[in-house]
Amino acid sequence: MHKLAHSALTYIRKHDLLRPGDRLGVAVSAGADSVAFLCLMLELRNDLGVVLSVVHLNHKLRGAESDADEQFVRDLSQRNGLDIFVESHNVKTHSTLKKLSLEAAARAVRYEFFERLLKGPDLEKIATAHTLDDQAETVLFKLLRGAGTRGLAGIYPKRAISHQLSAISKDQRDLHRQDRAIIRPLLGSRRSQLREYLAEIGQTWREDASNEDLRHTRNRLRHEVLPRLQSELNPAVCDVLAETAEISRAEEDYWTEEISRLLPELWRADESGGTLKLSSKSLPLALRRRLLRAAAESLGIALEFHHVEGILGDGDFVLPGHWRVTQRNAVVAFGQISQPVSEYQYELPVPGKVIVAEAGIIFETSFLNQSVDSSHDCALVHPRFAQHKWVIRNWRSGERFWPMHTKEPKKIKELLQDRHIVGDCKKLWPVIAAGDDVIWVKDLGVGQDFQSKGKDGILVRVLESD
Repeated sequence: MHKLAHSALTYIRKHDLLRPGDRLGVAVSAGADSVAFLCLMLELRNDLGVVLSVVHLNHKLRGAESDADEQFVRDLSQRNGLDIFVESHNVKTHSTLKKLSLEAAARAVRYEFFERLLKGPDLEKIATAHTLDDQAETVLFKLLRGAGTRGLAGIYPKRAISHQLSAISKDQRDLHRQDRAIIRPLLGSRRSQLREYLAEIGQTWREDASNEDLRHTRNRLRHEVLPRLQSELNPAVCDVLAETAEISRAEEDYWTEEISRLLPELWRADESGGTLKLSSKSLPLALRRRLLRAAAESLGIALEFHHVEGILGDGDFVLPGHWRVTQRNAVVAFGQISQPVSEYQYELPVPGKVIVAEAGIIFETSFLNQSVDSSHDCALVHPRFAQHKWVIRNWRSGERFWPMHTKEPKKIKELLQDRHIVGDCKKLWPVIAAGDDVIWVKDLGVGQDFQSKGKDGILVRVLESD
C-alpha cells in the first residue's frame, strides 16, 4: 500500500468516515487532486469494503474545455470499470440569477447536485478531494472576513445530509439518515503529496486555467498570500492553520452540547418571539454570547458579532426580518415589529464607522491608496467628497442613481425592482448621500459621477453576513 493511501486510510478510520458496504461516489473534476484521490480510493476500496463510483459536474464555464474535462472523467471511470453520475449546469447563468460570485455559484450548484444524489437510492456517501492546503486557505479566508470559532473550524471531515426515505421502515430510515454524508478523507494530506503520487503512478490529469486567475480571492490566498507567509513568517503555516481548524471543531462540538443542555432552562419562546434569561452577569461572556446566538437561531435570526455586543450592552437592536431585540436586567427579549421603521438617517464620518440598527449592519469608511493595497478591486469614492457631510439613510421616492458600467441613471426604485428587492427590505434599503446627491447604494456601489479616477479614494465597507 502506498504511504499516501495508508495516510488516507488512517484519517478515514480516525473520523469514522466510511463503513463496509457503503456506496461511495468520488467527486472528480479532472484536476490533479480529485484524480489522485480516485486512484487512492481504487487502491483502498478492498480494505474499506466500499462500492466505488464517480460523480462529475460540468460547470459549463470554459466551453469546450469543460466538455473535455467531462470526457476525461468519463474515460477514467470506464477504464476502471466504475459507474459515473454526471450532470451539466450553466453556473454563469446561476451566478447572474442568484447574484452570486462565480465561485459561490459553482459551489452552490455542486452541493445541490451532491445532496440530490445522496437523497436518492444510489449513494450513501460522496467524497471530495479537499486537502490540508484547502483547509488552511479556508481558515485564513474566514479569519480575514472576521469569523469566530465556528468559522475557524473550517472544512469538516463529514457533513451529514438529511433526507426522506418513506418506502422503508422507521429504523431503516434512521440508519440511512445517519449514514448519508459528504466526506473529506484527504484533509490530513498535502496537495504536493497528491502531485507526487500521480507522478509515481504515471497518471495524467487536466489543468483548469481558472485556478490561476488572481481575480478570485481564494486564488490570491493560494498563490500569493500563503506562499509569502510560508517564506517570510512560518514554513509550517498551512499545518498551523489546519491545526487551528481541528482545535476549533472540538471547541464547537463541546459548546454545541453545552448550549443544548442550558438553553431550554433559560429560553422561553412565544408566538411573537421569546425571552432569554441570562440570570446574572456572573455568567461568562462567552456563554452569554453563545446562548444569545442560539436563542436567535431558534427564531431563524442570524446574529453578527456587532449585534451580539450591542444587545449584551443593554442595547436595543432592530434586525432584518422585522425583529426588535432588547436587553434589560439580564433578560433579552425578542419581538416582531408589526410596523417597521419607515425612515432613518445617521451621520457617517469619513473616516469612521456607524451602526445602522434599522438595517442591522455597520458602515465603515476609510481612506485607501490602491497602489499600496492592490488586492482591492472595488470602486472608490473620489477623495474630494471627503469634505462634504455624509449621511447614511434609506432612499427616498424619486431619487436617481447612476451605477457603474451602465449607460444612464435610473430611479433607485427601478434599480431595486430589477434586483427583485421588494417589500419592507426595499423601503429600508440604505444609501449614502452628500447633500442632495446619492453617491453610493448598497449592492450597487459608487455612482458614476463620484468614483475616484485614480488610485486614491474613500473605501466604503458594509460589515454584515452574506
